[in-house]
Amino acid sequence: AWRRSGMAAQATPAAAMPERRHAPREEPTAHNLNPSFTFTSFVGGKSNQLARAAAMQVADNPGGGYNPLFIYGGVGLGKTHLMHAIGNQLLASNPNARVLYLHSERYVQDMIRAIQHNAINEFKQFYRSLNLLLIDDIQFFAGKDRSQEEFFHTFNALMESGQQIVMSCDRYPKEIDGLEERLKSRFGWGLTVAIEPPELETRVAILQSKAEQSGIDLPSEVAFFIAKRIRSNIRELEGALRRVMASSQFTGRPITLDFTREALKDLIALQDRLVTIDNIQKTVAQYYKLKVDDLLSERRSRSITRPRQMAMALAKELTNHSLPEIGQAFGGRDHTTVIHACRKIAELRESDGRLGEDYITLLRTLSSG
Repeated sequence: AWRRSGMAAQATPAAAMPERRHAPREEPTAHNLNPSFTFTSFVGGKSNQLARAAAMQVADNPGGGYNPLFIYGGVGLGKTHLMHAIGNQLLASNPNARVLYLHSERYVQDMIRAIQHNAINEFKQFYRSLNLLLIDDIQFFAGKDRSQEEFFHTFNALMESGQQIVMSCDRYPKEIDGLEERLKSRFGWGLTVAIEPPELETRVAILQSKAEQSGIDLPSEVAFFIAKRIRSNIRELEGALRRVMASSQFTGRPITLDFTREALKDLIALQDRLVTIDNIQKTVAQYYKLKVDDLLSERRSRSITRPRQMAMALAKELTNHSLPEIGQAFGGRDHTTVIHACRKIAELRESDGRLGEDYITLLRTLSSG
């Protein structure tokens, strides 16, 4: 049935089905945690500062005030890394803790298999006896009524017994279509934190950290060159670095700025095509139900000014154009107007939750092409 090993941390869902059915199943690893995903190996920055701090607090005080912890953000920004780090740190301090990390799709598959093999009670008992449940990509539950029903009861059981739940999603919980309102409500009981695409300095730090782990001396100008052009997410950033390192290894050439330009020329060309000021203006105008001409006009009503400032800030973040060039593209405005717009948006992202959400959504849309 549902096996539990001698060590509580090695509880394994659906490790095998009831013996009478003889259903073959590959034995999964104990808690499904990647030991290399730790808080030490996680490169922190302003974009993930709150999420990292919350995750560390949960690891130190599971079942406390941040329960459940809900982390959301785009693909490849470090949500999964933080979840593994929580599990690894908890096990380091309490090796007997019953910890499990899994993708929500795995939860659904386990439930289906348990139903097929008449083992639903074992399924329930297993999941409801965990001390820490780390469940990734919760949006996969959307539209799956039976899975939502079962997870609702699992969630309640764990919360009532003071056990910690950590979930991740690619969007704010209220925005998950096809998810029951009672689940959305419960997901917000604890703390909900966002991970944003990393800013330039964090991207550079990530590249330098990964290069150091690989024993590669990465020149600073190369790190900045890659970081300025790969902005969408950490996976693509690391992928670009791996390509440069592999090209250097295969050709025997040192990693210089010119070599990096050559190694990444097709990737850079693609990025340049995807993110243009024109594209930013069109995307922002469509998002706010405006016309591009509104953004370029002299109109100063807040309904126009804020989207215009948003578009300018995104242009500075996502393109390599100078401030005067950005200003010129917005109706011939001065570069000081662009500076003011960027500062204003940065301030409002801290104080205005809705505008902050708008910024993240637009940044994700534009970065993903």
